[in-house]
Amino acid sequence: MPTIDDPDDLRGRVAAAQVARLATLRGDGTPRLVPVTFALVDGLACSAVDEVKPKRSAKLARLADIERDPRVALLVDRYDEDWSTLWWVRIDGTAVVQTGGAFRERALDALAAKYPPYRSARPQGPLLVISPERWAGWSAS
Repeated sequence: MPTIDDPDDLRGRVAAAQVARLATLRGDGTPRLVPVTFALVDGLACSAVDEVKPKRSAKLARLADIERDPRVALLVDRYDEDWSTLWWVRIDGTAVVQTGGAFRERALDALAAKYPPYRSARPQGPLLVISPERWAGWSAS
């Protein structure tokens, strides 16, 4: 299987991607998977709870999942009709929820630099910070 072993290649693919899927664990142990925007800051993967995209509630289930069990995975991938260009990178780690502090502000700056809607509507909600414990990747070529 053609794995991606170069740490710089893994990080570069993740940093350039626009969307990822965040996996958390529900209380019954089943996975919860949601698409998220994110940025890498100081080797940590950061995602903010924003007000730009509609939500059913401000009490997001993923936040409760992380409070109960901080183990998470973040999956970034590329799909194309040309299957020779397919790849994915998964970050397994632990997450914390931050509601303030200097690091949160730097992460929000990075998110605003990456996503134009955040420039005019800076996220006011919590910040999810994932500390990677394992990076894994695969590429078709």
